[in-house]
Amino acid sequence: MKKILAFLIFASLFHNSFGQEIPRFNPDTIKTITLDSVVNIKAERLNIETFINRVVNDTSFYESFRDMKRYSFIAENRIYSYDKKNKVDGKIYRKIRHNNAGQYKMEYLVKEESGNLYKKNGKYQLYTIEMFDYIFMNAYNTDFVPNASAGDGKGGTNESYKNKLKTLIFNPGRPVKVPFIGSKTEIFSANMRQYYDYSFTSGTYLDSIPVYRFKVAVKPDLSSWTKDGIMIKELVTIFDKRNFNILGRYVDMKYSNMLFDFDVQMNIEMGYFGEDKLPTKITYQGNWDYPFKKEERASFLIVHKDYKLEKAK
Repeated sequence: MKKILAFLIFASLFHNSFGQEIPRFNPDTIKTITLDSVVNIKAERLNIETFINRVVNDTSFYESFRDMKRYSFIAENRIYSYDKKNKVDGKIYRKIRHNNAGQYKMEYLVKEESGNLYKKNGKYQLYTIEMFDYIFMNAYNTDFVPNASAGDGKGGTNESYKNKLKTLIFNPGRPVKVPFIGSKTEIFSANMRQYYDYSFTSGTYLDSIPVYRFKVAVKPDLSSWTKDGIMIKELVTIFDKRNFNILGRYVDMKYSNMLFDFDVQMNIEMGYFGEDKLPTKITYQGNWDYPFKKEERASFLIVHKDYKLEKAK
C-alpha cells in the first residue's frame, strides 16, 4: 500500500493546509511562452478534438527520454524535503555526468547531502525521494525503453508502478489502475468532459519556436463538492506548430479522502538539440499525507544540459 500511494503522489505530477509553493521549482510552461492574439488562432482550422487526440496518442514526448541514451550530458539535481512548518529539513544537490560514449557510465561531479534524509537502515525517509531516484536517475539508462514489461506486481518488483507513472506523464487521459482513484485520470472521457474547460492559444516558446498551448482546466463555476472530487485540476501541453511534437507538459493534481491527501504540481520542458527533442527541465512539488505515516513534503528541480551526440553503438 505504501508503495502504491508513494507512486501515485510522485506521479501526480498541493493541499493548502500543508503546502507552500516555491515558484522557481514550479514554472508552468506558459512562463516561457509569449502568447499571440487569440484572433491568430482562428485561421488554423484546428479544434479541441485535434489536441485531445494528439495528447492521448502522442509518442514523441516519451521518445525524447529514450533518445537521451544516444547522448552524453550533464544533469543537475536539487531536492528539498520540508517539515510540518514548511522549513527545509533535508537537501540534496548532485551534478552528474552521464557518459554514453561506449558503455554507459555515470560520474558524480558534485554530491552534497544534509539534513534529515535517511532512516537508520540507510533508506530514504521519504518515498517521494526514493521514487525520484528510482525513476529519474535511471530514465536515460533502463526505465524508458520500448515495450517495457508491466511487471507481475509481486514482491520485489516496481515495474508496474513505473509503467503507471509513465502513463500519467506521457499519456495523460488514459486510465491508470491505482486504488482509490479509479477512472479519475480519464479527463477526456465522455463523463469527465462536463467538468473541464478546453482551450488552445497560439504563441512562441523560448523566443523562437512557434507553438500552440492547449489547456485543460476544471470549470470555475462548479460546486465545491464537485471540484473536490476531481483529481486533475489542470493539464497544460505545449505543441510545436511545425510538427505537433510536444515540447512541454504541466500537471496540477489534488485529491483528498478518508485515507490520504495529496497536492502536487509537476512540469517537464523540452528543447531541440540537432534533430532531436530532449528533456531540459523537470520540476516537482508535492505534499501528501497518509494515516500512521510521516507526512511528506518535497520539491525537486532537474536540469539537463551540455548534450553531446555520441556515435551509434
